[in-house]
Amino acid sequence: MRVQRLVAALLVALVAGCGPAVAATDDRVPPFRPAPPRPYAVGVRHFVVDPDGSRPLPVTVWYPAEPAAPAEPAIGPTAGPTGAEAASGPTGSGTTARPDVPVAAGRFPVVVYSHGLHSLPDLHAPLTTRWAAAGFVVAAPTYPRTNLRARDFTRADVRNQPADGWRLIRHLVRLDARPGDPLAGHLAVDRFAAAGHSAGGFTTAGMFTSGHSRRLRAGIVIAGGGLAGSFAGPVAPVLFVHGGADPIVPESVGRAAYVRSVGPAAFLGLPGQGHGEYLTPGRPGFAQVLAATTDFLRWTLYDDRRARDRLRADAVLPGVTTLTTRALPVGR
Repeated sequence: MRVQRLVAALLVALVAGCGPAVAATDDRVPPFRPAPPRPYAVGVRHFVVDPDGSRPLPVTVWYPAEPAAPAEPAIGPTAGPTGAEAASGPTGSGTTARPDVPVAAGRFPVVVYSHGLHSLPDLHAPLTTRWAAAGFVVAAPTYPRTNLRARDFTRADVRNQPADGWRLIRHLVRLDARPGDPLAGHLAVDRFAAAGHSAGGFTTAGMFTSGHSRRLRAGIVIAGGGLAGSFAGPVAPVLFVHGGADPIVPESVGRAAYVRSVGPAAFLGLPGQGHGEYLTPGRPGFAQVLAATTDFLRWTLYDDRRARDRLRADAVLPGVTTLTTRALPVGR
């Protein structure tokens, strides 16, 4: 019951208000390329944004590495999470990631991935590593006061996390231009998406406030909802993913955010499922969530219309998943 009480209080606090996101400065960037036809191997690195500041932000980055894989990525060893929210959220690791290997040639869109209460980026590896294999750089911050190991945990700090997400975006833009950094020249700094689970889904929604940079082109809200001021500014497509029997963040909260969002949107429902078991490889719905989110990212960040058109076919499995769309011209 502890998690339910935490999130119930979180919902009350978050709808009351949220500080505005700070937009990154838009710069002109080189022309972009089509979506990669095959998966990549995956590398991983770690750094800290503002290590000497008041809110140091450790970041885990998964990225495409050479060589490109000839087939589907291999499944790595399973490592179950601990902690209140992790107990009902994603488990295991996905594609095996190799530390600090060279980044694959080219520029890649970036996904900022936000964890939930009492969680960590590594607990979301089943999803994030597979996105990296599909051709995305995934940067996952460890939020200072809501992560699994936070000494001064407070759920109310979620309202400060959208600004942390924008701080990470600005850091990555600078990193791309920093001579000698392994990621320099490899980030498509005009093509960001934000995604997150549970409190990380609220954080994601909070990044889409009035005046946000057009760098942020898409959002994925998993088992989350909106913050006060969310879904304003430049129109960006948003994909919502939610279990129909979620005991922590009710599905009605996610559907209300879907209705509030502006522009193209989709709602991937998982009838009868809870707060995140569908993010575990091998569980019902995982294949559909992975395929739908990957299609969505390929469409919004690579301009891959074929991925957009197959999203419905990839997302829907009768008896397991449903898909509702608004102003989203997906295949029927």
